[in-house]
Amino acid sequence: MDDRAQRLFITGEEGERLGFIGWEVESSNDLQLFAERLENAGVNVTMAGPALADQRFVESLIYFTDPAGNRIELFCGPIKADGPFAPGRTHSGFLTGPYGLGHAVLHVDEAETLWSFYQDVLGFKLSDFGLKPVPLYFFHVNGRHHSFALVGSGQSGFHHFMIEFNSLDDVGQGYDLAWESGKENIAFTLGRHTNDFMTSFYVKSPSGFFVENGWGGRIIDPKTWTSRETDTGPSFWGHDRLYLPDDERSKFRDMRLELARSGMRAPPLSECPWLVAPSSKQNSG
Repeated sequence: MDDRAQRLFITGEEGERLGFIGWEVESSNDLQLFAERLENAGVNVTMAGPALADQRFVESLIYFTDPAGNRIELFCGPIKADGPFAPGRTHSGFLTGPYGLGHAVLHVDEAETLWSFYQDVLGFKLSDFGLKPVPLYFFHVNGRHHSFALVGSGQSGFHHFMIEFNSLDDVGQGYDLAWESGKENIAFTLGRHTNDFMTSFYVKSPSGFFVENGWGGRIIDPKTWTSRETDTGPSFWGHDRLYLPDDERSKFRDMRLELARSGMRAPPLSECPWLVAPSSKQNSG
């Protein structure tokens, strides 16, 4: 999806579930520091051999499991691709670079345990959180508003990952294509989130988790960002959760309709957003 040799892996080794989530650190020294910090926190850490590093297209990595049993890999030295990225359909590419692949979201039963692990042990920073209609916790590791989140759904496993396009039209055309391929494949209709201002839709994967296709995500300054609790719900409009029974859908729908009645909106962008990716300046928090 960019100049990296690999961003996404389908291994077939773990069945219909999340195999692992990888997080990049700057150097092998950082790998050693994290390994020591994890071991001091009582987490068993394994240094991967050359074969696994080659398979992941990185120079070196360590791996371990979080308190919920999800496999986490920290790596350094990602390998560059031999040639330019070629999309499967015509579009303007993805926003990655210093912001990484996008974001990943996990189901959790007890959010506090995982929250503490990712924040206190791995050093993720809380962006914001909301408790209604379900607990949601969002974390940043760079300028992207969130690269990781927890959904207090009472379940476990992989909820979704997000990839961000460079153009809103890419998302809209993708939505049309997804809808025409079978609207039963749509998990969330087109909508816009309240915390990171992302315009997106979600599709179902054959493995049960979702893939969010987005544009226009908020870029923050991690040095000055202050986390806060939100009570407006996850979306300004849209994002009707078609996969849920109607009584569960209505909880989200009622919050969106209240925002519509109050006229709540995201801060305006200073540049025309329709054809290009947002700059860090216009979306800084």
